[in-house]
Amino acid sequence: MKRLLLTGAMTAIAFAPAFAEPLTLAVVAPKSGLFDVLGEQVRQGAHLAADRLSISLVEIEESCTEGSGPKIAEQIRAAGAKAAIGFLCSESLVGGLPQLAEAGIPAITLSVRWKGLMEDSAKESWPFFRLAPDSDAEAKKLSEIILRDWAGDAVALLDDGTIRGRELADAVRASLEESGLKPVFTDTFRPGQEQQLTLVRRLKKTGASRVFIGGDRNDVAVIARDAKADKLALTILGGDAMRAANEPVPLEDGVLAVGLDETPRGPNAEALAAELTEKKISAEGYVLPAHAAVTILADAAGISSAVGTALPDALVGTPFETALGPVTFGEDHELSENPYRLLEWKGNAFVAVPDKTQ
Repeated sequence: MKRLLLTGAMTAIAFAPAFAEPLTLAVVAPKSGLFDVLGEQVRQGAHLAADRLSISLVEIEESCTEGSGPKIAEQIRAAGAKAAIGFLCSESLVGGLPQLAEAGIPAITLSVRWKGLMEDSAKESWPFFRLAPDSDAEAKKLSEIILRDWAGDAVALLDDGTIRGRELADAVRASLEESGLKPVFTDTFRPGQEQQLTLVRRLKKTGASRVFIGGDRNDVAVIARDAKADKLALTILGGDAMRAANEPVPLEDGVLAVGLDETPRGPNAEALAAELTEKKISAEGYVLPAHAAVTILADAAGISSAVGTALPDALVGTPFETALGPVTFGEDHELSENPYRLLEWKGNAFVAVPDKTQ
């Protein structure tokens, strides 16, 4: 397949003559209930991109209930959509992907990380793409950073005893030890405590100067505060759970995290940031991924029309410029590059560490 690199801004101009009719995309996202806020993020990001590219959007309610997949697929097909984005819940895809595949309609999830669904899609050749990290990506990025930046230091690993915290710390530990880096200290702490001085003093006795913490933001903030009070020079690294409200205990400057960067990137980053500010939209959650998904499909539709290939095929192996930065889907329909980045807390926000030190 011919591989082309286009910017979203060029798509409408470069391929306008090839479109027999305006491009219609379905936006599948919650409109009520607990996930309504997340659904609104998806709709905001999608409309920002679609309005600029003169793309028609059809909004479809996502209930996230078991058995809803076939009905959603029927709605997508009935709306005449050429592709669909969103799908924050796996229930919205199970049972519906075969119908979308039959119609040649690609589906891009912004959220679902379940490996089994992607494995089934690969086996059945369904046009299902994931614009989100898989379930192993976070641990892989954490291990990569520790091995790159802390290889000669005394490293400790902590977790809060929850399933997520323990599994993340265990995955990091296994990767480090496989590469020959053995932590000087590992421990499970009790989460939700007002102070962690005892834990900090145990860390001090081990000589650890670098610590990964598999826990939530407030527990990390408490440990960082108490380490500073006890005059322990400690570099702290957390996971994606660190991207939460900075309360009740504020984070200390310099705390690191591996997470998804919520700052617009790419050649149109400055213009998009200005538009977000003008429209009073915060670039959080699914705003930028939804914007990127619409841009990707616009470019892919242009390529499909220009070279006569099916839309799902145009998505594979093509580098797209998006609000998330460069994006390419591999033959497995997964992101070719790990989207997690190293972030540092400065002032009142996490900022991405420059790429040259990523």
